[in-house]
Amino acid sequence: MARNVPRSYSSECESAVKETKYIDVEQHAMAEAHLRNSTVTSVSWSSITVTVKDRATKQPKVIVDNVNGYVQAGEILAIMGPSGCGKTTLLNVLASRPTGAAKVNGGISINGRKPSTAAFRQMSRFVEQDDALIGSLTVRETLDFATRLSTTGTLPKSERAARIDGLLDAFGLQDQADTIIGTPIRKGISGGQKRRSGIASQLITSPRILFLDEPTSGLDSAASFEVINYLKGVAKRNNLIVIASIHQPSTSTYNLFDKLMLLSAGREHYFGPIRAVGPYYESVGRPMPLHINPAEYLLEQVNVDFALDKDQAQSRLESMQITWASSPMAEHLSNMIKNCEAQHALHGTAADMVAMEKKPGFVSLVTTLLHRSFIKSYRDVIAYGVRMAMYFGLAIMMGTVWVRLKTEQDYIQPYINAIFFGGAFMSFMAVAYVPAFIEDRNLYVKEFHNGLYGAAELVVSNFLTGIPYLFLIAIGFSAISYWLSNFNPTATAFFTWVMWVFLDLLAAEGLVVFVSSLFPNFVIALALVAFANGLWMCVNGFMVEPTVLNVFYKYVFSYWDYQKYVFEGMMVNEFSGRVYSCGNGCQCMYQTSLADHCQIAGEGVLAQYGYRAGYLGKNVGIMIGIIAGYRIAAWLVLMWRR
Repeated sequence: MARNVPRSYSSECESAVKETKYIDVEQHAMAEAHLRNSTVTSVSWSSITVTVKDRATKQPKVIVDNVNGYVQAGEILAIMGPSGCGKTTLLNVLASRPTGAAKVNGGISINGRKPSTAAFRQMSRFVEQDDALIGSLTVRETLDFATRLSTTGTLPKSERAARIDGLLDAFGLQDQADTIIGTPIRKGISGGQKRRSGIASQLITSPRILFLDEPTSGLDSAASFEVINYLKGVAKRNNLIVIASIHQPSTSTYNLFDKLMLLSAGREHYFGPIRAVGPYYESVGRPMPLHINPAEYLLEQVNVDFALDKDQAQSRLESMQITWASSPMAEHLSNMIKNCEAQHALHGTAADMVAMEKKPGFVSLVTTLLHRSFIKSYRDVIAYGVRMAMYFGLAIMMGTVWVRLKTEQDYIQPYINAIFFGGAFMSFMAVAYVPAFIEDRNLYVKEFHNGLYGAAELVVSNFLTGIPYLFLIAIGFSAISYWLSNFNPTATAFFTWVMWVFLDLLAAEGLVVFVSSLFPNFVIALALVAFANGLWMCVNGFMVEPTVLNVFYKYVFSYWDYQKYVFEGMMVNEFSGRVYSCGNGCQCMYQTSLADHCQIAGEGVLAQYGYRAGYLGKNVGIMIGIIAGYRIAAWLVLMWRR
């Protein structure tokens, strides 16, 4: 055996290869049947290189350089290195997650074979450093919905509940089980407890591979130890493979890991068992001092950021990397990865067989997301509570400013102003939904990459969740403002007004969902939604009458401006069939067939705008098309930018 290579390290794949060589046909069939349920025996990667374009020089820059590694079932690997060394980038590559504009060479293999994307997402889970959780759900509900969206959602309810209780106990969260995660308005659990909840919500879905980005971030040393210790126990008991990036663990936490990968400037400086770190560094003339945190010592060896002599430190780092690359351990690592690919003869179909597990169907996923969204919407006042207060406040203001308008010609323009104000500002105030949807989108990105559901389920459930709330807003707003302002006092006219307000709100929320999907940044999305609403106000027919609106804005923007159809529908609803007196002196502002009677037919007002009755069905159909169009556009964007 090669020098400096521990026996346990070198024999990992040798035993697996021997088993493969001597297995007979009957055993092979039995093994494949077992693989259909659970088996993932190894994860390996070779020559992983990630290149990006440097923003300053515009030249290619390598941020992960020719990295190799291997982890067996039941093991937990720590990827360690100074800040900016490429830990998170490598973790994203290994987890088959997007790496921005990076070019990636090399790949990851499961049981010696590259898995399909769908299969890999189903067998693996990723816990981000800033994990996206719904703040208005309790810890127990967070775990419950995680199980219902995954393959474990097909388990009996009692078994799911038992799993949840077990994880809550294991992560020290039983006392916080019925406490919400926390929102900007309502305080919830602590940062450390939130971190543990995020990890637990992924573990409960029974993954075979778990990736964690800084799992101990925000935790004290005791909590860090407990989290990693629990992960180690789960890995051993369930043949789980855990790969975690970690910054500077305590000695006790560091010793829990089975293997260590040490990175610096994107290059590998060590890969192997934790227990072999000391002997390796001693063999290369850098013995590890006694009574020192090993993680701290290793980071000092590969960190040049704070060196006084940068050139000397960089030269030393280069020498250390060359020493590792030419070491017997590095050579044996390469051989081990190649040998492990021999498992493909036995386990080659495992990666694809995992995808055969029964998953919740489309309807089940939409129903679960609906349930979760309804809980969020009535607990999180930002989602709909604040908006309802805003809309009802707007209704009172509108009803009292335009209070008891009379059916006289002097009030015709105030009627028109009120119609514009009601429709346009109901739409404009939908910007308040931006932060709530961005939270949903961030959660979707995480859960999509964890193979739980897709963009279609999110868009459909989000749309269905909003319908009852927006209808209540439409009814409440109309009940206050419509009768106070003395619009057309018939039941048919009132419910037609409610319909237009409801369609207006659906379209406005669709615009928010589309823009926030395209630009998931609060400030940018807010600005663009506000700008779009300002544009719609300018071309909806009130500011400039459709009969004189210039050709560019008329054909480029006006015809797909949902506010245009709302304004037209409300105008027709108010003025069609209604009569207004011309007042003293009988000087009528609009000349209609009723001028001899010193009256104005409402159709005369509509004629000024080019409106007339009879197009209700057509305009409603166009509105439905616009509403559907925004949702389809959001779906396409989510499919593209995920």
